[in-house]
Amino acid sequence: MTAYTKPIPQADPESQEFYDGARRHDLMLMRCRGCGAWRLPSRPRCPDCWSTDTEWAKASGHGTLYSFGIMHQKFPGFAEDGPYNYAMVELDEGPRIVSNIVGVPDADLRCDMPVEAVYDDVSDDTTLVRFTKRPA
Repeated sequence: MTAYTKPIPQADPESQEFYDGARRHDLMLMRCRGCGAWRLPSRPRCPDCWSTDTEWAKASGHGTLYSFGIMHQKFPGFAEDGPYNYAMVELDEGPRIVSNIVGVPDADLRCDMPVEAVYDDVSDDTTLVRFTKRPA
């Protein structure tokens, strides 16, 4: 594995299960046991029914490209990558997640494109969730 030189997100107690799941190549989201609503980021109380009875559960990893942009600005750690895409994916379970679309030329990105999670093992301790076009 080549050294990953970009900034790496750091898990906090509220997001640890999400990052642990990513390392296992599972997309983990918080789900309310009271009403079944999914959410990301994690919160102690369901925003739909206010229940505090929650669990982390494996999501499907499927969604649609909700919105995207192409970054041309040369931020530290990413200057050699530009231009690159950043994307907001609406998961089939409902929450939206910001990530990147990989394996698809930027010119081919389209809102409502079906996508699925892929996992980028950037270090021994960190895996990032990215998305790619879902096969038809």
